[in-house]
Amino acid sequence: MVSGEDYLRVRSGIDRLLAAVLLVIASPVMLVVAVCVLIRMGRPVLFRQPRLGQNGRVFEIIKFRTMVPNAEAIGGGYFPTELNLVPPLGRFLRKSSLDELPQLVNILRGDMAFIGPRPALVAHGARYTPEQAGRLSVPQGITGLAQVVYRNDAPWSKRIELDLRYVKRVSPRVDVMILIRTIARVLGSHGVVEGQTAADVDDLAVPEDRQETP
Repeated sequence: MVSGEDYLRVRSGIDRLLAAVLLVIASPVMLVVAVCVLIRMGRPVLFRQPRLGQNGRVFEIIKFRTMVPNAEAIGGGYFPTELNLVPPLGRFLRKSSLDELPQLVNILRGDMAFIGPRPALVAHGARYTPEQAGRLSVPQGITGLAQVVYRNDAPWSKRIELDLRYVKRVSPRVDVMILIRTIARVLGSHGVVEGQTAADVDDLAVPEDRQETP
């Protein structure tokens, strides 16, 4: 029987090869999206941000920009509806997941995988409990168990619970199930919630919450 570690090693090579092929196939679509972002939303076309990869290694994730410039600073990392930080084109790219296409480059570089927990913000990783940090023990992915169950309609702790379940059960069968459910989610645009605030999703512990009482 192939161990989870051996499976992930083999899968990494397959992911990189598939990412290279898909980059060639998807290049016309990516060009159209890039031109649309440039015309409708201006520069920069790409959104880059430090994220946590496997074993906590920091890398720069690449996506098509879906927000107004400096949206992260304006909204404090969240995008309440009243601030109107996500233009109509950005909402379409998010619901269709076309904004994720540049992450094929991340997979080709070995930063990510197709399937695994979504790469977390560096600041979030610093607030994980030791148990929650276990989600970083496998390659982080474009889609994962938490995405097919919740997409973005759940607080962070609930998504992490499913990430940890995936880590314990990682296998070809589970990955195929996630892939099939991802396609259904994307086609149906289910679970995409806009206008979320910190109160809606951020229930991670602060460092003081993890300190032992004297």
